[in-house]
Amino acid sequence: MTDQPQKIVALVDGSVYSASVCDHAAWIASRTGAPVELLHVLGRDEASDTHDHSGAIRLGARTALLKELAELDAQRAKLLGQRGRAILEDAAALLEKAGVTGITTRLRHGDLVEAVADVEADAGVILLGKRGEAADFARVHLGSNLERIIRASHKPVFVASRAFRPIQKVLVAHDGGGSARKAVDHIARSPLFRGLAVQVVTVGQATAEVTQALSDAKALLLSAGIAADTAVLPGQPETALAGLVEQAPFDMLVMGAYGHSRIRSLIIGSTTTAMIRACKVPVVLVR
Repeated sequence: MTDQPQKIVALVDGSVYSASVCDHAAWIASRTGAPVELLHVLGRDEASDTHDHSGAIRLGARTALLKELAELDAQRAKLLGQRGRAILEDAAALLEKAGVTGITTRLRHGDLVEAVADVEADAGVILLGKRGEAADFARVHLGSNLERIIRASHKPVFVASRAFRPIQKVLVAHDGGGSARKAVDHIARSPLFRGLAVQVVTVGQATAEVTQALSDAKALLLSAGIAADTAVLPGQPETALAGLVEQAPFDMLVMGAYGHSRIRSLIIGSTTTAMIRACKVPVVLVR
């Protein structure tokens, strides 16, 4: 008797990225057999408007206005809840159309990162779009929620590109650190990567240490039945890797995410953020 694969937690918010999130969730589910949990979170600021808009006006009018504002607040919260349920229903319909079974939906109120933390214990991956509802107004910026989730989550985070395309070639960015080794180990253990072409690349100098790290990564993948090539590229990680993704082309980038120390978080974090911003393909981040 085999264990049930860990679920895919897919965050949908009704943005232009939501359809892509569903398409990528369906692709992951088809290769792993994992169930999908669709999650939509109503933020605290969305659910209610707690500001006092009445101003310094006479008591009778102020009381009446506060009552009207409370009624509008309740109506707004109700409409947002209905919208959230509609988003989840539409997402579930997309997954069902793609042949996915084992779909559950969850509507939550509160902070997005806290909501993800509550459901990630039995998750294999957290899946979300690169940007949220303001995507068309902030093309050069990553969503703050995305960065917060990457920092907080203990599970691999799959950042969907704007549109899905078939995934056949995977680029693995390897900097020799612990999170890079965990990324390679994740690939070796996951059925998601079986049959895909994998290349492990380090940006920098081809030192003995770098060569050995790439050799170890290749051997680990080979032991899992995954044939992988390795390479060392000159230049800076952000530009060299993004250029390679475009030129090869690769369909997915896998890399280590943020480290635990503050200094390492700043160094690795800046590279991670730049790579997500630059790449037009999905990025999988492993802690």
